[in-house]
Amino acid sequence: MASFKNIGLIGRLGSASVVETLKRLIRFLNDRSYHVILEDRTATVLLDHGQQEASRRLLGEICDLVIVVGGDGSMLGAGRVLCHSGTPVLGINRGRLGFLTDISPNEVEERVGDVLDGEYEIEERFLLDTEVFREGSLVGTGESLNDVVIHPGKAVRMIEFELFVNEQFVYSQRSDGLIIATPTGSTAYALSGGGPIVHPKLDAITLVPMFPHTLSSRPIVVDAASEIMVHIGETNETYPHVSCDGQTQVVSKPGDIVHVRRKPQKLMLIHPRGHNYFEICRSKLGWSSRLGE
Repeated sequence: MASFKNIGLIGRLGSASVVETLKRLIRFLNDRSYHVILEDRTATVLLDHGQQEASRRLLGEICDLVIVVGGDGSMLGAGRVLCHSGTPVLGINRGRLGFLTDISPNEVEERVGDVLDGEYEIEERFLLDTEVFREGSLVGTGESLNDVVIHPGKAVRMIEFELFVNEQFVYSQRSDGLIIATPTGSTAYALSGGGPIVHPKLDAITLVPMFPHTLSSRPIVVDAASEIMVHIGETNETYPHVSCDGQTQVVSKPGDIVHVRRKPQKLMLIHPRGHNYFEICRSKLGWSSRLGE
């Protein structure tokens, strides 16, 4: 197990509860003689904190561990940056669901202490790289831990596109769009769209159509090494948006081609020892739990 000396902290802005947890963490880590480095934007909500500050990308280069305090959205933003350095990331949940931030705020000292003492598991999560080409020229890129979504934007109308996997034609479709999801994203927007829950250890990508015009269209699960290409139909009257983790990266035009592939770098996600994915699903998704009650 790796030993941690320099520990970075990232917190969701605009939340008093996050500030409270950050202050507890700083006291706890300082008492144990760890070197704490605050993300510069997070530092703006902590007056007179007395800690070193650094940009999010620099945190990845100088820290042995980064702790994210917030919800899954905070973890997504941190993960997209910190995957480049391979820095392990630990999440403390101050959001709603918390699939990625699995330490509860009332057990911060105990559970973070366990991790610092070597009682943890590390899990690799892959991300997606997206490129949009227009007449052969690259017009936009994006990266995502959850999903890439092609959708009509603010317009309430269907879009038409052709889907290819590894250069093999899959189908031509008219629908509200397409969700291309990692296993991490399978419990997010793709789940709402009727996609399957994919265990994070599976190396797979899910293609989930959004309200397709044909009732026989169903989610497809493909190898994560697949090259996915979406050709935006020439006859579209709208300009479909290409969003990565909920943030619009490119407003495409009819005729554009969207390429999606697995990112070479992975997020190193840390869980306290005893982490159970299905227990998380039961808790967060409200599944019934009778065995051993």
